[in-house]
Amino acid sequence: MVIRPLFKAMTEDGFLAVCSEAKGLVTLKHSTTPFLKVEPFLPGHYEVLDLKPNGKVASVEMVKYHHCRDEPLHALYDNVDKLFPGFEIETVKNNLRILFNNAVKKRLMTDRRIGCLLSGGLDSSLVAATLLKQLKEAQIQYPLQTFAIGMEDSPDLLAARKVANHIGSEHYEVLFNSEEGIQALDEVIFSLETYDITTVRASVGMYLISKYIRKNTDNVVIFSGEGSDELTQGYIYFHKAPSPEEAEEESERLLRELYLFDVLRADRTTAAHGLELRVPFLDHRFSSYYLSLPPEMRTPKNGIEKHLLRETFEESNLIPKEILWRPKEAFSDGITSVKNSWFKILQEYVEHQVDDTMMANAAQKFPFNTPKTKEGYYYRQIFERHYPGRADWLSHYWMPKWINAADPSARTLTHYKSATKA
Repeated sequence: MVIRPLFKAMTEDGFLAVCSEAKGLVTLKHSTTPFLKVEPFLPGHYEVLDLKPNGKVASVEMVKYHHCRDEPLHALYDNVDKLFPGFEIETVKNNLRILFNNAVKKRLMTDRRIGCLLSGGLDSSLVAATLLKQLKEAQIQYPLQTFAIGMEDSPDLLAARKVANHIGSEHYEVLFNSEEGIQALDEVIFSLETYDITTVRASVGMYLISKYIRKNTDNVVIFSGEGSDELTQGYIYFHKAPSPEEAEEESERLLRELYLFDVLRADRTTAAHGLELRVPFLDHRFSSYYLSLPPEMRTPKNGIEKHLLRETFEESNLIPKEILWRPKEAFSDGITSVKNSWFKILQEYVEHQVDDTMMANAAQKFPFNTPKTKEGYYYRQIFERHYPGRADWLSHYWMPKWINAADPSARTLTHYKSATKA
């Protein structure tokens, strides 16, 4: 699955431009009009345009040609091992292993050095372990370098170290402090082209680690575990889904909106430093097969999210068992200690940057997607400075469903607290 975004810009008099970054479009000038409408081009769509002799265009229709459930047409011709029919658990697990191995293998095509982000969570650990295995089979001569980021006492750093020792990667740990993270916010929001709260929080660590990789190594192609939470119902709030069918519907909604949130974060923070991200969990064959499974197979089981994915690799010895069954830890939370979460650090800083008077006038200043918190207000200010009047690029804020959550952080949820005490 391609994760690079696409924007289109249309002038009032009908001239069209397209670009993979909005920042390239908002600086365009046209002699006849100061107005430029810039909007994201929806993934899985194509647009039929009528091109006039004078170079102007008119939209004829917008057509949706792909759904996340659709098996790709190339499935008829690729070299994936034959999958077995039926939904017996052992059959499903075998098919998932085949498709995931293939998803990693097909992304080895490059002349540039391959590295891997490793948070120590289930998803990035499975990607790193499978990638190293595939690199060895392909007889790649250089060692796989893995990269983790965090502050002191970060649970992600500790978990990633265990995984790296288990798989035998050449591992690097990037330490940063709260001041460095806060100082990066302006650059991060400029690169992201969004003001969504949870996206900004999670992007700081990924931006800084991408900067480190670019500056200190010769890795260009970077593997990552993005997309798994949306596909495999990995977010903690899925424990509260009223039914398997509603969980299925929510999973597909998250996949449709990846370009607004997690994939946006992953692409922009790495591309800002010239890195190319590859995401095996969003492989079309793997994701379409996973979505074809009965809804009840994909829900959390025994209080554990992504139970099917964990069970699939139970006997593989790819990663340590304690990592395989490690509870969900949001990336923006796992980079800091449980005692002082990243979102709390940010909120304490923003408290002194946004006063109550500014919040009282927030609806007047920002009538669309009005920020409800000082943190949201602060991010919106930075966004508007770089992209004035473009707030509608974000249709809504990311928030968990089925629960009365006031903050998108997983650490504010009851299930997370009970998991950390276990």
